Amino acid sequence: MTREIHHFIDGKTFKGSSGQFGDVFNPNTGEVQARVQFATPGEVAKAVETAKAAQIEWAAMNPQRRARVLMTYKSLVEAEMDELAHLLSSEHGKVIADAKGDLIRGLEVIEFACGVPHLMKGEYTESAGTGIDVYSMRQPLGVVAGISPFNFPAMIPMWFMGMALATGNAMILKPSEKDPSVPVRLAELMIEAGLPEGVLQVVHGDKSAVDALLHNDDIKAVSFVGSSNIAHYIARTCAEQGKRFQAMGGAKNHGIIMPDADMDQVVTDFLGAAFGSAGERCMALPVAVPVGKDTADEFVARIKAEAAKLRVGISTDSDAHYGPVVSSAHRASIEKWIQTGVDEGAELLLDGRGFELQGHEKGFFIGPSLFDHVKPSMTSYQEEIFGPVLQVVRADSLDEAAHLPSEHQYGNGVAIFTRNGLAAREFAKKVQVGMVGINVPIPVPVAYHSFGGWKRSAFTDTNQYGTDGIRFFTKIKTVTQRWPTGDIGDQAFVIPTMN
Repeated sequence: MTREIHHFIDGKTFKGSSGQFGDVFNPNTGEVQARVQFATPGEVAKAVETAKAAQIEWAAMNPQRRARVLMTYKSLVEAEMDELAHLLSSEHGKVIADAKGDLIRGLEVIEFACGVPHLMKGEYTESAGTGIDVYSMRQPLGVVAGISPFNFPAMIPMWFMGMALATGNAMILKPSEKDPSVPVRLAELMIEAGLPEGVLQVVHGDKSAVDALLHNDDIKAVSFVGSSNIAHYIARTCAEQGKRFQAMGGAKNHGIIMPDADMDQVVTDFLGAAFGSAGERCMALPVAVPVGKDTADEFVARIKAEAAKLRVGISTDSDAHYGPVVSSAHRASIEKWIQTGVDEGAELLLDGRGFELQGHEKGFFIGPSLFDHVKPSMTSYQEEIFGPVLQVVRADSLDEAAHLPSEHQYGNGVAIFTRNGLAAREFAKKVQVGMVGINVPIPVPVAYHSFGGWKRSAFTDTNQYGTDGIRFFTKIKTVTQRWPTGDIGDQAFVIPTMN
Protein backbone atom coordinates (compact mmCIF):
# COMPACT_ATOMS: atom_id res chain seq x y z
CA MET A 1 0.00 0.00 0.00
CA THR A 2 1.12 3.58 -0.68
CA ARG A 3 2.53 5.32 2.37
CA GLU A 4 0.23 7.95 3.88
CA ILE A 5 1.37 11.24 5.42
CA HIS A 6 -0.94 12.69 8.05
CA HIS A 7 -1.15 15.82 10.15
CA PHE A 8 0.84 16.42 13.34
CA ILE A 9 -1.48 17.77 16.02
CA ASP A 10 -1.09 17.90 19.80
CA GLY A 11 2.32 16.20 19.65
CA LYS A 12 1.31 13.16 17.63
CA THR A 13 0.17 11.92 14.24
CA PHE A 14 -3.42 12.87 13.54
CA LYS A 15 -5.38 10.95 10.92
CA GLY A 16 -8.10 13.25 9.75
CA SER A 17 -11.51 12.42 8.39
CA SER A 18 -10.94 13.98 4.98
CA GLY A 19 -11.01 11.59 2.06
CA GLN A 20 -8.99 14.04 0.00
CA PHE A 21 -5.34 13.25 -0.59
CA GLY A 22 -2.54 14.66 -2.70
CA ASP A 23 0.07 12.54 -4.47
CA VAL A 24 3.68 12.86 -3.35
CA PHE A 25 6.00 11.86 -6.18
CA ASN A 26 9.55 10.63 -6.37
CA PRO A 27 10.87 13.11 -8.97
CA ASN A 28 13.70 10.73 -9.88
CA THR A 29 11.33 8.01 -11.07
CA GLY A 30 8.07 9.86 -11.71
CA GLU A 31 6.26 7.39 -9.46
CA VAL A 32 3.85 8.15 -6.62
CA GLN A 33 5.65 7.25 -3.40
CA ALA A 34 3.11 8.52 -0.85
CA ARG A 35 -0.22 10.25 -0.33
CA VAL A 36 -0.67 13.25 1.93
CA GLN A 37 -4.03 13.78 3.59
CA PHE A 38 -5.62 17.21 3.26
CA ALA A 39 -7.23 18.81 6.30
CA THR A 40 -10.84 19.88 6.50
CA PRO A 41 -11.58 23.41 7.77
CA GLY A 42 -12.81 21.80 10.97
CA GLU A 43 -9.50 19.98 11.46
CA VAL A 44 -7.60 23.20 10.90
CA ALA A 45 -9.79 24.80 13.56
CA LYS A 46 -9.01 21.89 15.91
CA ALA A 47 -5.29 22.44 15.43
CA VAL A 48 -5.67 26.15 16.15
CA GLU A 49 -7.74 25.49 19.27
CA THR A 50 -5.14 23.05 20.57
CA ALA A 51 -2.35 25.53 19.85
CA LYS A 52 -4.20 28.34 21.60
CA ALA A 53 -4.46 26.30 24.80
CA ALA A 54 -0.82 25.17 24.67
CA GLN A 55 0.58 28.63 23.94
CA ILE A 56 -0.32 30.04 27.36
CA GLU A 57 2.15 27.84 29.23
CA TRP A 58 4.83 28.21 26.56
CA ALA A 59 4.60 32.01 26.60
CA ALA A 60 4.85 32.02 30.41
CA MET A 61 8.15 30.11 30.24
CA ASN A 62 11.13 32.39 30.60
CA PRO A 63 12.93 33.03 27.28
CA GLN A 64 16.13 31.34 28.38
CA ARG A 65 14.30 28.05 28.87
CA ARG A 66 12.66 28.45 25.46
CA ALA A 67 16.11 29.02 23.98
CA ARG A 68 17.35 25.79 25.56
CA VAL A 69 14.63 23.86 23.73
CA LEU A 70 15.90 25.34 20.45
CA MET A 71 19.50 24.48 21.37
CA THR A 72 18.53 20.87 21.92
CA TYR A 73 16.52 20.91 18.72
CA LYS A 74 19.53 22.08 16.72
CA SER A 75 21.55 19.14 18.05
CA LEU A 76 18.79 16.66 17.19
CA VAL A 77 18.49 17.91 13.61
CA GLU A 78 22.26 17.82 13.17
CA ALA A 79 22.37 14.23 14.45
CA GLU A 80 19.72 13.25 11.90
CA MET A 81 21.15 15.32 9.04
CA ASP A 82 21.83 12.45 6.64
CA GLU A 83 18.40 10.87 7.06
CA LEU A 84 16.63 14.20 6.71
CA ALA A 85 18.64 15.13 3.60
CA HIS A 86 17.79 11.83 1.89
CA LEU A 87 14.11 12.19 2.82
CA LEU A 88 14.07 15.74 1.50
CA SER A 89 15.78 14.75 -1.75
CA SER A 90 13.42 11.86 -2.33
CA GLU A 91 10.41 14.20 -2.46
CA HIS A 92 11.92 17.42 -3.84
CA GLY A 93 14.59 16.08 -6.17
CA LYS A 94 17.51 18.32 -5.16
CA VAL A 95 20.83 16.55 -4.75
CA ILE A 96 21.90 15.42 -1.27
CA ALA A 97 24.55 18.12 -0.80
CA ASP A 98 21.98 20.79 -1.69
CA ALA A 99 19.43 19.19 0.65
CA LYS A 100 21.95 19.44 3.49
CA GLY A 101 22.44 23.09 2.63
CA ASP A 102 18.65 23.51 2.89
CA LEU A 103 18.77 22.11 6.41
CA ILE A 104 21.89 24.00 7.49
CA ARG A 105 20.57 27.41 6.41
CA GLY A 106 17.43 26.71 8.41
CA LEU A 107 19.46 25.73 11.46
CA GLU A 108 21.35 29.01 11.25
CA VAL A 109 18.07 30.81 11.99
CA ILE A 110 17.34 28.39 14.84
CA GLU A 111 20.81 29.22 16.20
CA PHE A 112 20.12 32.94 15.95
CA ALA A 113 16.79 32.48 17.72
CA CYS A 114 18.62 30.95 20.68
CA GLY A 115 19.62 34.52 21.53
CA VAL A 116 16.00 35.41 22.22
CA PRO A 117 16.60 36.38 25.90
CA HIS A 118 18.61 39.33 24.61
CA LEU A 119 16.58 39.95 21.46
CA MET A 120 13.29 40.37 23.36
CA LYS A 121 14.63 42.86 25.88
CA GLY A 122 12.67 46.09 26.00
CA GLU A 123 13.74 49.66 26.82
CA TYR A 124 13.73 51.55 30.12
CA THR A 125 13.83 55.25 30.91
CA GLU A 126 14.18 56.32 34.53
CA SER A 127 12.66 59.65 35.55
CA ALA A 128 11.04 60.47 32.24
CA GLY A 129 9.01 62.89 34.40
CA THR A 130 8.98 63.67 38.09
CA GLY A 131 8.74 60.28 39.74
CA ILE A 132 7.76 58.66 36.43
CA ASP A 133 9.55 55.78 34.73
CA VAL A 134 8.74 54.42 31.27
CA TYR A 135 9.57 50.94 30.03
CA SER A 136 8.58 48.64 27.18
CA MET A 137 8.26 44.92 26.81
CA ARG A 138 7.87 42.54 23.87
CA GLN A 139 5.16 39.92 24.15
CA PRO A 140 4.10 37.07 21.83
CA LEU A 141 1.11 37.45 19.53
CA GLY A 142 -0.50 34.10 20.41
CA VAL A 143 -1.12 31.59 17.62
CA VAL A 144 0.55 32.27 14.27
CA ALA A 145 0.70 30.42 10.96
CA GLY A 146 3.52 29.62 8.56
CA ILE A 147 2.82 28.58 4.95
CA SER A 148 5.94 27.26 3.25
CA PRO A 149 6.79 26.44 -0.40
CA PHE A 150 8.05 23.22 -1.99
CA ASN A 151 11.52 24.46 -2.95
CA PHE A 152 12.89 24.72 0.62
CA PRO A 153 10.94 22.20 2.71
CA ALA A 154 13.39 22.47 5.65
CA MET A 155 14.92 25.94 5.58
CA ILE A 156 11.79 28.04 5.34
CA PRO A 157 9.76 26.10 7.95
CA MET A 158 12.73 26.61 10.31
CA TRP A 159 12.75 30.33 9.45
CA PHE A 160 9.16 30.44 10.70
CA MET A 161 9.57 28.08 13.64
CA GLY A 162 12.73 29.62 15.06
CA MET A 163 11.37 33.14 15.24
CA ALA A 164 7.80 32.30 16.23
CA LEU A 165 8.55 29.74 18.92
CA ALA A 166 11.48 31.57 20.50
CA THR A 167 9.28 34.59 21.09
CA GLY A 168 6.62 32.52 22.85
CA ASN A 169 4.05 31.95 20.13
CA ALA A 170 2.37 28.72 19.08
CA MET A 171 2.58 27.93 15.37
CA ILE A 172 0.49 26.11 12.79
CA LEU A 173 2.71 25.09 9.87
CA LYS A 174 1.10 24.40 6.49
CA PRO A 175 3.89 22.99 4.30
CA SER A 176 3.76 22.34 0.58
CA GLU A 177 1.79 19.23 -0.29
CA LYS A 178 4.51 18.31 -2.81
CA ASP A 179 7.16 17.42 -0.21
CA PRO A 180 5.58 17.31 3.26
CA SER A 181 7.56 14.58 5.03
CA VAL A 182 10.51 16.66 6.23
CA PRO A 183 8.33 19.40 7.81
CA VAL A 184 6.48 16.72 9.78
CA ARG A 185 9.74 15.17 10.95
CA LEU A 186 11.08 18.60 11.94
CA ALA A 187 7.99 19.11 14.11
CA GLU A 188 8.44 15.69 15.72
CA LEU A 189 12.04 16.56 16.58
CA MET A 190 10.90 19.80 18.18
CA ILE A 191 8.71 17.82 20.57
CA GLU A 192 11.65 15.51 21.29
CA ALA A 193 13.68 18.62 22.12
CA GLY A 194 11.22 19.54 24.87
CA LEU A 195 8.64 21.75 23.20
CA PRO A 196 5.25 21.27 24.91
CA GLU A 197 2.76 19.30 22.84
CA GLY A 198 0.45 21.47 20.80
CA VAL A 199 2.78 24.46 20.50
CA LEU A 200 3.93 23.43 17.01
CA GLN A 201 1.50 21.64 14.71
CA VAL A 202 1.51 20.65 11.05
CA VAL A 203 -1.59 20.54 8.87
CA HIS A 204 -1.58 19.63 5.20
CA GLY A 205 -3.86 20.79 2.47
CA ASP A 206 -4.60 23.03 -0.47
CA LYS A 207 -6.30 26.42 -0.73
CA SER A 208 -9.11 25.24 1.55
CA ALA A 209 -6.65 24.72 4.42
CA VAL A 210 -4.94 28.04 3.70
CA ASP A 211 -8.25 29.90 3.73
CA ALA A 212 -9.21 28.21 6.99
CA LEU A 213 -6.06 29.66 8.55
CA LEU A 214 -6.50 33.10 7.00
CA HIS A 215 -10.08 33.41 8.26
CA ASN A 216 -9.53 32.00 11.75
CA ASP A 217 -9.80 34.80 14.31
CA ASP A 218 -7.30 33.11 16.63
CA ILE A 219 -4.52 33.24 14.01
CA LYS A 220 -2.84 36.57 14.71
CA ALA A 221 -0.15 36.56 12.01
CA VAL A 222 0.72 34.69 8.82
CA SER A 223 4.16 34.24 7.32
CA PHE A 224 4.20 32.99 3.73
CA VAL A 225 6.77 32.24 1.03
CA GLY A 226 5.65 31.23 -2.46
CA SER A 227 4.47 32.68 -5.76
CA SER A 228 3.64 36.38 -6.09
CA ASN A 229 0.00 35.88 -7.02
CA ILE A 230 -0.65 33.81 -3.90
CA ALA A 231 1.47 36.17 -1.79
CA HIS A 232 -0.68 39.06 -2.96
CA TYR A 233 -3.85 37.11 -2.15
CA ILE A 234 -2.58 36.28 1.35
CA ALA A 235 -1.51 39.86 1.99
CA ARG A 236 -4.87 41.23 0.87
CA THR A 237 -6.86 38.66 2.87
CA CYS A 238 -4.81 39.17 6.03
CA ALA A 239 -5.21 42.93 5.73
CA GLU A 240 -8.97 42.51 5.48
CA GLN A 241 -8.92 40.19 8.53
CA GLY A 242 -6.74 42.53 10.57
CA LYS A 243 -3.82 40.08 10.75
CA ARG A 244 -0.13 40.74 10.48
CA PHE A 245 1.47 39.22 7.42
CA GLN A 246 4.76 38.50 5.72
CA ALA A 247 4.02 37.47 2.14
CA MET A 248 7.12 36.75 0.08
CA GLY A 249 6.62 36.18 -3.65
CA GLY A 250 8.55 35.33 -6.78
CA ALA A 251 11.72 36.69 -8.30
CA LYS A 252 13.66 37.40 -11.46
CA ASN A 253 17.16 38.07 -10.19
CA HIS A 254 19.78 39.72 -12.41
CA GLY A 255 23.53 39.36 -12.45
CA ILE A 256 25.36 42.39 -13.88
CA ILE A 257 28.74 41.49 -15.44
CA MET A 258 31.12 44.44 -15.81
CA PRO A 259 33.99 44.38 -18.33
CA ASP A 260 36.56 44.28 -15.50
CA ALA A 261 34.94 41.26 -13.76
CA ASP A 262 36.90 38.07 -13.12
CA MET A 263 35.31 35.98 -15.86
CA ASP A 264 36.47 32.68 -14.36
CA GLN A 265 34.61 33.52 -11.18
CA VAL A 266 31.60 34.82 -13.10
CA VAL A 267 31.16 31.65 -15.15
CA THR A 268 31.56 29.40 -12.11
CA ASP A 269 29.13 31.46 -10.05
CA PHE A 270 26.50 31.57 -12.79
CA LEU A 271 26.68 27.82 -13.31
CA GLY A 272 25.74 27.22 -9.68
CA ALA A 273 23.35 30.13 -9.26
CA ALA A 274 21.41 29.68 -12.51
CA PHE A 275 21.29 25.88 -12.71
CA GLY A 276 21.78 24.68 -9.12
CA SER A 277 18.74 22.97 -7.59
CA ALA A 278 17.37 22.92 -11.17
CA GLY A 279 16.76 26.65 -10.86
CA GLU A 280 14.05 26.12 -8.24
CA ARG A 281 15.25 28.89 -5.93
CA CYS A 282 13.74 32.32 -5.42
CA MET A 283 17.32 33.55 -5.12
CA ALA A 284 18.54 31.82 -8.28
CA LEU A 285 20.30 33.94 -10.92
CA PRO A 286 18.33 33.36 -14.14
CA VAL A 287 19.27 36.61 -15.93
CA ALA A 288 22.81 37.58 -16.94
CA VAL A 289 23.42 41.17 -18.01
CA PRO A 290 26.91 41.51 -19.52
CA VAL A 291 27.97 45.11 -20.16
CA GLY A 292 29.55 45.68 -23.56
CA LYS A 293 29.77 43.47 -26.63
CA ASP A 294 33.17 41.96 -25.79
CA THR A 295 32.02 41.04 -22.27
CA ALA A 296 28.81 39.52 -23.62
CA ASP A 297 30.50 37.52 -26.36
CA GLU A 298 33.07 36.07 -23.98
CA PHE A 299 30.50 35.26 -21.28
CA VAL A 300 28.05 33.62 -23.69
CA ALA A 301 30.74 31.48 -25.32
CA ARG A 302 32.14 30.30 -22.00
CA ILE A 303 28.85 29.73 -20.18
CA LYS A 304 27.49 27.78 -23.15
CA ALA A 305 30.52 25.48 -23.17
CA GLU A 306 30.42 24.91 -19.40
CA ALA A 307 26.64 24.55 -19.06
CA ALA A 308 26.68 21.87 -21.75
CA LYS A 309 28.97 19.84 -19.49
CA LEU A 310 26.66 19.94 -16.46
CA ARG A 311 25.70 16.52 -15.16
CA VAL A 312 21.98 16.07 -14.54
CA GLY A 313 21.35 13.02 -12.36
CA ILE A 314 19.23 11.44 -9.69
CA SER A 315 19.27 13.22 -6.36
CA THR A 316 21.49 10.60 -4.72
CA ASP A 317 24.16 10.82 -7.44
CA SER A 318 27.10 12.53 -5.72
CA ASP A 319 28.51 13.56 -9.12
CA ALA A 320 25.31 15.25 -10.30
CA HIS A 321 25.24 19.04 -10.43
CA TYR A 322 21.47 19.06 -10.09
CA GLY A 323 18.57 16.63 -10.06
CA PRO A 324 14.99 16.58 -11.37
CA VAL A 325 12.40 19.29 -10.91
CA VAL A 326 9.63 18.67 -8.42
CA SER A 327 6.81 17.53 -10.74
CA SER A 328 5.86 16.74 -14.30
CA ALA A 329 3.55 19.77 -14.31
CA HIS A 330 6.41 22.05 -13.34
CA ARG A 331 8.66 20.53 -15.99
CA ALA A 332 5.93 21.16 -18.59
CA SER A 333 5.67 24.77 -17.42
CA ILE A 334 9.43 25.30 -17.82
CA GLU A 335 9.39 23.75 -21.29
CA LYS A 336 6.48 26.00 -22.25
CA TRP A 337 8.47 29.06 -21.19
CA ILE A 338 11.42 27.89 -23.29
CA GLN A 339 9.15 27.67 -26.32
CA THR A 340 7.78 31.13 -25.51
CA GLY A 341 11.32 32.51 -25.56
CA VAL A 342 11.91 30.93 -28.96
CA ASP A 343 8.62 32.29 -30.30
CA GLU A 344 9.51 35.77 -29.05
CA GLY A 345 12.77 35.78 -30.98
CA ALA A 346 15.40 35.05 -28.34
CA GLU A 347 18.33 32.93 -29.52
CA LEU A 348 18.22 29.46 -27.92
CA LEU A 349 21.81 28.25 -27.63
CA LEU A 350 21.17 25.27 -25.33
CA ASP A 351 17.83 23.44 -25.24
CA GLY A 352 17.15 21.32 -22.16
CA ARG A 353 13.78 20.06 -23.35
CA GLY A 354 13.33 16.37 -23.96
CA PHE A 355 16.13 15.39 -21.61
CA GLU A 356 15.91 11.75 -20.47
CA LEU A 357 18.13 10.02 -17.94
CA GLN A 358 18.91 6.43 -18.81
CA GLY A 359 17.16 4.11 -16.42
CA HIS A 360 14.98 6.97 -15.14
CA GLU A 361 13.09 7.89 -18.27
CA LYS A 362 9.92 8.74 -16.31
CA GLY A 363 11.73 11.10 -13.94
CA PHE A 364 11.08 14.83 -14.06
CA PHE A 365 14.42 15.80 -15.58
CA ILE A 366 15.22 18.77 -17.76
CA GLY A 367 18.59 19.80 -19.13
CA PRO A 368 20.18 23.26 -18.89
CA SER A 369 18.87 25.87 -21.32
CA LEU A 370 20.60 29.08 -22.42
CA PHE A 371 19.14 32.07 -24.26
CA ASP A 372 21.05 34.99 -25.79
CA HIS A 373 19.73 38.30 -27.11
CA VAL A 374 16.75 38.33 -24.75
CA LYS A 375 14.85 41.63 -24.77
CA PRO A 376 13.12 43.29 -21.79
CA SER A 377 9.87 43.38 -23.77
CA MET A 378 9.67 39.56 -23.90
CA THR A 379 7.22 37.90 -21.52
CA SER A 380 9.73 35.08 -20.95
CA TYR A 381 11.97 37.76 -19.41
CA GLN A 382 9.23 39.52 -17.50
CA GLU A 383 7.94 36.38 -15.76
CA GLU A 384 9.58 33.90 -13.40
CA ILE A 385 10.47 30.57 -15.08
CA PHE A 386 11.79 28.83 -11.94
CA GLY A 387 13.84 26.25 -13.80
CA PRO A 388 17.36 25.62 -15.18
CA VAL A 389 17.07 28.37 -17.80
CA LEU A 390 19.57 31.23 -18.10
CA GLN A 391 18.65 34.29 -20.15
CA VAL A 392 21.27 36.78 -21.38
CA VAL A 393 20.16 40.39 -21.78
CA ARG A 394 22.97 42.50 -23.27
CA ALA A 395 23.58 46.08 -22.11
CA ASP A 396 25.86 48.85 -23.38
CA SER A 397 26.47 50.56 -20.03
CA LEU A 398 26.17 50.10 -16.29
CA ASP A 399 23.28 52.58 -16.20
CA GLU A 400 21.38 50.53 -18.78
CA ALA A 401 22.18 47.30 -16.94
CA ALA A 402 21.10 48.68 -13.54
CA HIS A 403 17.87 49.95 -15.05
CA LEU A 404 16.75 46.37 -15.82
CA PRO A 405 16.41 45.02 -12.24
CA SER A 406 15.26 48.40 -10.95
CA GLU A 407 12.34 48.52 -13.38
CA HIS A 408 11.42 44.82 -13.26
CA GLN A 409 8.17 43.82 -11.52
CA TYR A 410 10.18 41.63 -9.14
CA GLY A 411 12.80 42.99 -6.78
CA ASN A 412 14.16 40.10 -4.76
CA GLY A 413 17.90 39.86 -5.42
CA VAL A 414 20.57 41.24 -7.74
CA ALA A 415 24.31 40.75 -8.10
CA ILE A 416 27.11 42.76 -9.70
CA PHE A 417 30.45 41.30 -10.71
CA THR A 418 33.25 43.85 -10.87
CA ARG A 419 36.67 44.86 -9.50
CA ASN A 420 35.59 48.52 -9.34
CA GLY A 421 34.67 49.37 -5.77
CA LEU A 422 33.14 52.74 -6.59
CA ALA A 423 30.91 51.27 -9.32
CA ALA A 424 29.77 48.51 -6.95
CA ARG A 425 29.09 50.98 -4.15
CA GLU A 426 27.01 53.27 -6.35
CA PHE A 427 25.15 50.31 -7.85
CA ALA A 428 24.27 48.87 -4.43
CA LYS A 429 23.02 52.25 -3.25
CA LYS A 430 20.83 53.03 -6.25
CA VAL A 431 19.45 49.71 -7.53
CA GLN A 432 15.78 49.17 -6.60
CA VAL A 433 16.05 45.63 -5.28
CA GLY A 434 15.87 44.27 -1.73
CA MET A 435 19.04 42.12 -1.57
CA VAL A 436 22.31 42.93 -3.35
CA GLY A 437 25.38 40.79 -3.92
CA ILE A 438 28.75 42.24 -4.87
CA ASN A 439 30.71 39.39 -6.45
CA VAL A 440 28.27 37.13 -4.56
CA PRO A 441 25.80 35.36 -6.88
CA ILE A 442 23.15 34.35 -4.33
CA PRO A 443 23.07 37.11 -1.69
CA VAL A 444 20.84 35.41 0.88
CA PRO A 445 21.57 37.33 4.10
CA VAL A 446 22.99 35.53 7.11
CA ALA A 447 20.60 34.69 9.92
CA TYR A 448 21.36 37.74 12.05
CA HIS A 449 20.40 40.11 9.23
CA SER A 450 17.11 39.54 7.39
CA PHE A 451 15.68 38.26 4.12
CA GLY A 452 13.28 40.27 2.01
CA GLY A 453 12.69 41.63 -1.47
CA TRP A 454 10.85 44.61 -2.90
CA LYS A 455 7.95 45.15 -5.28
CA ARG A 456 6.10 41.95 -6.27
CA SER A 457 8.73 39.87 -4.47
CA ALA A 458 7.44 40.85 -1.03
CA PHE A 459 4.07 42.11 0.15
CA THR A 460 5.17 43.10 3.64
CA ASP A 461 6.86 45.79 5.70
CA THR A 462 8.82 43.28 7.75
CA ASN A 463 11.50 40.91 6.48
CA GLN A 464 12.00 37.26 7.37
CA TYR A 465 14.16 36.25 10.36
CA GLY A 466 16.81 38.43 12.01
CA THR A 467 15.63 41.25 14.26
CA ASP A 468 12.80 41.89 11.81
CA GLY A 469 11.52 38.40 12.61
CA ILE A 470 11.54 39.19 16.32
CA ARG A 471 9.54 42.35 15.67
CA PHE A 472 7.06 40.57 13.42
CA PHE A 473 6.23 37.83 15.92
CA THR A 474 5.93 40.12 18.95
CA LYS A 475 3.84 43.09 19.98
CA ILE A 476 5.34 45.89 22.01
CA LYS A 477 3.75 47.16 25.20
CA THR A 478 4.88 50.40 26.81
CA VAL A 479 4.28 51.08 30.52
CA THR A 480 4.38 54.51 32.12
CA GLN A 481 4.48 54.16 35.91
CA ARG A 482 4.44 56.41 38.96
CA TRP A 483 4.27 55.56 42.62
CA PRO A 484 2.58 58.63 44.19
CA THR A 485 3.72 59.89 47.55
CA GLY A 486 0.96 62.41 48.21
CA ASP A 487 -2.11 64.21 46.91
CA ILE A 488 -1.82 65.10 43.19
CA GLY A 489 -4.60 67.67 43.52
CA ASP A 490 -5.93 69.53 40.53
CA GLN A 491 -3.26 68.09 38.23
CA ALA A 492 -5.53 65.09 37.73
CA PHE A 493 -7.57 67.22 35.31
CA VAL A 494 -4.61 68.29 33.17
CA ILE A 495 -3.17 66.21 30.34
CA PRO A 496 0.04 64.60 31.64
CA THR A 497 3.27 66.17 30.37
CA MET A 498 6.92 65.64 31.11
CA ASN A 499 7.52 69.29 32.14
